[in-house]
Amino acid sequence: MALEKGISKLVQEFIAAGRPSSLSQNIDERRAGYAASTVLAGERETRVHVATQELDGITFRIVSPLNAPETLPAVIYYHGGCFVSGGFDTHDPQLRQLAYYGNCRVIAVQYRLAPEHTFPAAHDDAERGANLVWKYADTFGVDKDRITLCGDSAGGHLALVTALRLRAAGQWQPAQLILIYPMLDATAYCESYTRNGLDYVITRDTLLSGYDMYLPHTERQHPEASPLWRDDFYGLPGTHIITAEFDPLCDEGEALHHHMTEQGVNCTCQRWSGVIHGFFQLGGISQAARDVIRDIAWRAGNVAGPGSKE
Repeated sequence: MALEKGISKLVQEFIAAGRPSSLSQNIDERRAGYAASTVLAGERETRVHVATQELDGITFRIVSPLNAPETLPAVIYYHGGCFVSGGFDTHDPQLRQLAYYGNCRVIAVQYRLAPEHTFPAAHDDAERGANLVWKYADTFGVDKDRITLCGDSAGGHLALVTALRLRAAGQWQPAQLILIYPMLDATAYCESYTRNGLDYVITRDTLLSGYDMYLPHTERQHPEASPLWRDDFYGLPGTHIITAEFDPLCDEGEALHHHMTEQGVNCTCQRWSGVIHGFFQLGGISQAARDVIRDIAWRAGNVAGPGSKE
């Protein structure tokens, strides 16, 4: 299928500019470029309340619908950025829309970034953030039985590994996982890294240089560096995986669906056509982006608790 019109224009401009590589940027330039891309996110949802809170060393951004009840289903959200960039500001439009359209509380976790903080800093912060939301659910206004772990790209990776850590520790589990084109394989094994690796703005180099900075002393096959290849998904909650047709990560997201299903997880996967890695943040130019946000919000707002017959 062809690229969506707005995304096609973005890709054509990227190619015409000579396919600028993140390898030629320093980390400050890379982070500034990501922040600047938020102009493509579309209109800013204002029918929400936004607060920032620090708790036991972790900073949270809490987004709630206006006039919301005291307790709501919640999304614990981990932002993307290849483990090296991103934060509350890069994802503010999406966090707002998820909260409004899902009628749920969205609690984003700020985790430490590479190269200043290497593995397992982001993983530890992600797990700690989730446990704090659980521990202080009453304070956050969260229904403990209706928590979704969600993230895009590196954040999807962190959502998955956090659930695996919680299960291994015999702790609580979320009601579901929603993984938006997750980074899953630091070895770049899958063919879509070649098929989609050069032309589609977020390139093979962009993704792998993020791993290089976050995993300088960690084997690429480590089960928390490349969770795609794990054989212990059994017992995880229902999982929905979103992939993008022209994404270097497309194949590994679909391979995760296969592996999880084989291991008994109730897992669904949807490939969105005509779009690239990062399209979730391109609501200003992409109909698919606007649609996927509504879909994720609906799933988060309507998640059934573990005792439900749904």
